[in-house]
Amino acid sequence: MTRPRLIVGISGASGVMLGIRLLEHLARLATVETHLVITKAGERTIGLETDCRPSDIADLADAHYAVKDISAAIASGSFKAQGMVVAPASVRTMSEIASGVTANLLTRAADVTLKERRPLVLMVRESPLHLGHLRTMTQLTEMGAVIAPPVPAMYPKPQSLEAAFDHMIGRALDLVGIDSDLVFRWGEDGVHP
Repeated sequence: MTRPRLIVGISGASGVMLGIRLLEHLARLATVETHLVITKAGERTIGLETDCRPSDIADLADAHYAVKDISAAIASGSFKAQGMVVAPASVRTMSEIASGVTANLLTRAADVTLKERRPLVLMVRESPLHLGHLRTMTQLTEMGAVIAPPVPAMYPKPQSLEAAFDHMIGRALDLVGIDSDLVFRWGEDGVHP
Protein backbone atom coordinates (compact mmCIF):
# COMPACT_ATOMS: atom_id res chain seq x y z
CA MET A 1 0.00 0.00 0.00
CA THR A 2 1.32 3.43 -0.87
CA ARG A 3 -1.21 5.22 1.34
CA PRO A 4 -2.91 3.84 4.44
CA ARG A 5 -6.48 2.74 3.80
CA LEU A 6 -9.40 3.72 6.00
CA ILE A 7 -12.85 2.22 5.77
CA VAL A 8 -15.57 4.77 6.47
CA GLY A 9 -19.13 3.80 7.28
CA ILE A 10 -22.13 6.12 7.41
CA SER A 11 -25.21 4.63 9.05
CA GLY A 12 -28.71 6.04 9.45
CA ALA A 13 -28.20 7.83 12.75
CA SER A 14 -28.59 11.58 12.90
CA GLY A 15 -25.31 13.40 12.38
CA VAL A 16 -24.32 12.29 8.87
CA MET A 17 -22.27 15.50 8.60
CA LEU A 18 -19.69 13.72 10.78
CA GLY A 19 -19.03 11.18 8.04
CA ILE A 20 -19.21 13.78 5.31
CA ARG A 21 -16.73 16.11 7.03
CA LEU A 22 -14.44 13.14 7.70
CA LEU A 23 -14.38 12.28 3.99
CA GLU A 24 -13.93 15.94 2.99
CA HIS A 25 -10.91 16.31 5.24
CA LEU A 26 -9.32 13.05 4.15
CA ALA A 27 -9.84 14.01 0.48
CA ARG A 28 -8.15 17.36 1.18
CA LEU A 29 -5.21 15.71 2.95
CA ALA A 30 -4.86 13.12 0.15
CA THR A 31 -2.67 10.98 2.42
CA VAL A 32 -5.27 8.29 3.15
CA GLU A 33 -7.10 6.03 0.72
CA THR A 34 -10.78 6.00 1.73
CA HIS A 35 -13.26 3.16 1.21
CA LEU A 36 -16.88 4.13 1.85
CA VAL A 37 -20.08 2.24 2.53
CA ILE A 38 -23.39 3.96 3.35
CA THR A 39 -26.43 2.09 4.66
CA LYS A 40 -29.86 2.62 3.09
CA ALA A 41 -30.94 4.44 6.26
CA GLY A 42 -27.76 6.54 5.96
CA GLU A 43 -28.75 7.54 2.42
CA ARG A 44 -32.17 8.55 3.73
CA THR A 45 -30.64 10.60 6.56
CA ILE A 46 -28.28 12.34 4.12
CA GLY A 47 -31.38 13.50 2.25
CA LEU A 48 -33.08 14.64 5.45
CA GLU A 49 -30.13 16.45 7.05
CA THR A 50 -28.18 17.87 4.11
CA ASP A 51 -28.56 19.23 0.62
CA CYS A 52 -26.24 16.49 -0.68
CA ARG A 53 -27.04 13.34 -2.59
CA PRO A 54 -25.46 10.03 -1.56
CA SER A 55 -23.60 10.04 -4.89
CA ASP A 56 -22.00 13.39 -3.94
CA ILE A 57 -20.73 11.79 -0.73
CA ALA A 58 -19.50 8.70 -2.58
CA ASP A 59 -17.47 10.95 -4.90
CA LEU A 60 -15.42 12.11 -1.89
CA ALA A 61 -14.06 8.58 -1.34
CA ASP A 62 -11.42 6.76 -3.35
CA ALA A 63 -13.74 3.75 -3.53
CA HIS A 64 -17.33 3.21 -2.52
CA TYR A 65 -19.44 0.09 -2.27
CA ALA A 66 -23.11 -0.80 -2.36
CA VAL A 67 -24.34 -1.75 1.10
CA LYS A 68 -25.59 -5.12 -0.21
CA ASP A 69 -22.29 -6.01 -1.93
CA ILE A 70 -21.02 -8.66 0.49
CA SER A 71 -18.34 -9.66 -2.04
CA ALA A 72 -16.69 -6.21 -1.84
CA ALA A 73 -13.01 -6.05 -0.94
CA ILE A 74 -13.73 -4.53 2.51
CA ALA A 75 -15.72 -7.66 3.45
CA SER A 76 -12.49 -9.69 3.61
CA GLY A 77 -9.79 -9.79 6.24
CA SER A 78 -7.20 -10.04 3.46
CA PHE A 79 -8.04 -6.43 2.50
CA LYS A 80 -5.43 -4.48 4.45
CA ALA A 81 -6.75 -1.36 6.12
CA GLN A 82 -5.57 0.94 8.89
CA GLY A 83 -8.97 0.55 10.53
CA MET A 84 -12.57 1.69 10.25
CA VAL A 85 -14.57 4.66 11.48
CA VAL A 86 -18.38 4.57 11.52
CA ALA A 87 -19.60 8.16 11.64
CA PRO A 88 -22.32 8.29 12.73
CA ALA A 89 -23.03 4.85 14.15
CA SER A 90 -26.65 4.04 14.85
CA VAL A 91 -27.72 1.81 17.71
CA ARG A 92 -28.87 -0.77 15.17
CA THR A 93 -25.46 -0.79 13.48
CA MET A 94 -23.71 -0.99 16.84
CA SER A 95 -25.95 -3.88 17.91
CA GLU A 96 -25.38 -5.85 14.69
CA ILE A 97 -21.62 -5.50 15.08
CA ALA A 98 -21.78 -6.60 18.71
CA SER A 99 -23.83 -9.70 17.87
CA GLY A 100 -21.63 -10.74 14.94
CA VAL A 101 -24.79 -11.29 12.91
CA THR A 102 -24.14 -8.82 10.14
CA ALA A 103 -26.84 -7.98 7.62
CA ASN A 104 -25.00 -5.60 5.29
CA LEU A 105 -21.56 -4.60 4.07
CA LEU A 106 -21.05 -1.88 6.68
CA THR A 107 -21.54 -4.22 9.62
CA ARG A 108 -19.61 -7.02 7.88
CA ALA A 109 -16.64 -4.69 7.30
CA ALA A 110 -16.78 -3.67 10.97
CA ASP A 111 -16.91 -7.31 12.04
CA VAL A 112 -13.88 -8.06 9.84
CA THR A 113 -12.05 -5.06 11.30
CA LEU A 114 -12.57 -6.48 14.80
CA LYS A 115 -11.60 -10.04 13.88
CA GLU A 116 -8.40 -8.77 12.27
CA ARG A 117 -7.64 -6.79 15.47
CA ARG A 118 -7.65 -3.46 13.66
CA PRO A 119 -9.02 -0.26 15.20
CA LEU A 120 -12.79 0.15 14.92
CA VAL A 121 -14.16 3.52 16.04
CA LEU A 122 -17.90 3.87 16.47
CA MET A 123 -19.17 7.43 16.74
CA VAL A 124 -22.45 6.36 18.33
CA ARG A 125 -25.22 8.92 18.00
CA GLU A 126 -27.90 8.28 20.60
CA SER A 127 -28.99 10.00 23.80
CA PRO A 128 -30.09 9.19 26.38
CA LEU A 129 -28.83 5.63 26.59
CA HIS A 130 -30.70 2.78 28.25
CA LEU A 131 -29.08 -0.21 29.94
CA GLY A 132 -29.21 -2.33 26.76
CA HIS A 133 -27.27 0.33 24.83
CA LEU A 134 -24.68 0.56 27.60
CA ARG A 135 -24.28 -3.23 27.77
CA THR A 136 -23.82 -3.37 23.99
CA MET A 137 -21.16 -0.67 24.22
CA THR A 138 -19.43 -2.61 26.98
CA GLN A 139 -19.52 -5.77 24.87
CA LEU A 140 -18.04 -3.94 21.88
CA THR A 141 -15.33 -2.40 24.04
CA GLU A 142 -14.44 -5.85 25.35
CA MET A 143 -14.23 -7.01 21.72
CA GLY A 144 -11.74 -4.24 20.89
CA ALA A 145 -13.92 -1.48 19.46
CA VAL A 146 -13.63 2.11 20.60
CA ILE A 147 -16.91 3.82 21.42
CA ALA A 148 -16.39 7.50 20.65
CA PRO A 149 -19.67 9.40 20.89
CA PRO A 150 -19.42 12.72 19.06
CA VAL A 151 -19.16 14.93 22.12
CA PRO A 152 -17.72 18.37 21.37
CA ALA A 153 -14.71 19.63 23.27
CA MET A 154 -15.27 23.11 24.67
CA TYR A 155 -11.65 24.09 25.43
CA PRO A 156 -10.90 24.95 21.78
CA LYS A 157 -13.83 27.42 21.98
CA PRO A 158 -15.40 26.29 18.69
CA GLN A 159 -16.93 29.19 16.79
CA SER A 160 -19.17 27.01 14.62
CA LEU A 161 -20.79 23.61 14.46
CA GLU A 162 -18.29 22.70 11.72
CA ALA A 163 -15.37 23.55 14.01
CA ALA A 164 -16.83 21.33 16.72
CA PHE A 165 -17.36 18.52 14.19
CA ASP A 166 -13.82 18.89 12.89
CA HIS A 167 -12.30 18.47 16.34
CA MET A 168 -14.41 15.34 16.99
CA ILE A 169 -13.41 13.92 13.60
CA GLY A 170 -9.75 14.67 14.28
CA ARG A 171 -9.99 12.77 17.57
CA ALA A 172 -11.58 9.79 15.77
CA LEU A 173 -8.71 9.83 13.27
CA ASP A 174 -6.24 9.88 16.18
CA LEU A 175 -7.84 6.66 17.40
CA VAL A 176 -7.04 4.87 14.12
CA GLY A 177 -3.51 6.30 13.98
CA ILE A 178 -4.09 8.91 11.27
CA ASP A 179 -2.70 12.39 11.79
CA SER A 180 -4.76 15.38 10.78
CA ASP A 181 -4.64 19.09 11.40
CA LEU A 182 -8.11 19.06 12.95
CA VAL A 183 -7.34 18.64 16.65
CA PHE A 184 -6.69 21.57 18.95
CA ARG A 185 -4.57 19.77 21.51
CA TRP A 186 -4.64 20.38 25.24
CA GLY A 187 -1.20 21.38 26.53
CA GLU A 188 -0.24 22.28 22.97
CA ASP A 189 -1.58 24.84 20.50
CA GLY A 190 -1.52 27.51 23.21
CA VAL A 191 -4.03 25.70 25.45
CA HIS A 192 -2.76 25.08 28.97
CA PRO A 193 -4.40 24.19 32.25
